[in-house]
Amino acid sequence: MALPATATQRSKVRTIQEALSRVVDGSSIMVGGFGLAGCPWPLIDALAVHGARSLTIISNDLGSPGVGLGKLLTYGLVKKVIGTYYTWNPEVSRQYLEGLLEVELVPQGTFVERIRAAGVGLGGFYTPTAVGTELAEGKETRVISGREHVLEFPLRADVALVKCHKADTLGNLVYRKTARNFNPLMAMAADYVIAHSDYIVQPGELDPEAIVTPQLFVDVVVHGGTGNEAS
Repeated sequence: MALPATATQRSKVRTIQEALSRVVDGSSIMVGGFGLAGCPWPLIDALAVHGARSLTIISNDLGSPGVGLGKLLTYGLVKKVIGTYYTWNPEVSRQYLEGLLEVELVPQGTFVERIRAAGVGLGGFYTPTAVGTELAEGKETRVISGREHVLEFPLRADVALVKCHKADTLGNLVYRKTARNFNPLMAMAADYVIAHSDYIVQPGELDPEAIVTPQLFVDVVVHGGTGNEAS
């Protein structure tokens, strides 16, 4: 049955090249994923050949040398990284020690809360994590209930690359198991959100109770190549 014209006109399905056209030199980009789970691999691969440089990458880690986000380092496209650990990728340490890369380390709980704070419009929050360490140097502190806390600020990005399992053409997203990780919060904390989905279906085919990210937060949906793409 043919869809109403309005549903087709409102489709957010685009090619990866069209989706990444908003990425320019100097863009800040959030990328979902934890290790191998929940990473938008086709978007990362396309970004590696896209051509934009001096990027700030906000992600839990930076993959391995030449793999995933590690490709961006290999190609010399990254100016700064903000994340929680880089032990899988010694290339981060090498470029940092050579002055080629800025690195901002953030405790993992603080990292995700800073992203959530941006998504829900908070001006900042206090946390006891990192008190008394180098990560707290220069930051405002306050004693709350007898315990010292550090003031942390929201973390936003120009663009977010997120991975989901199913999407409809309007941009409603459903995640799968641990691949959900950082993706829903990043989808709330960027000016432009690109979702890579295994399956794309028509409006009304997703269980409303399973939708985690509503279409309001998503600008573009691209097909992951493993399911049926809706036009």
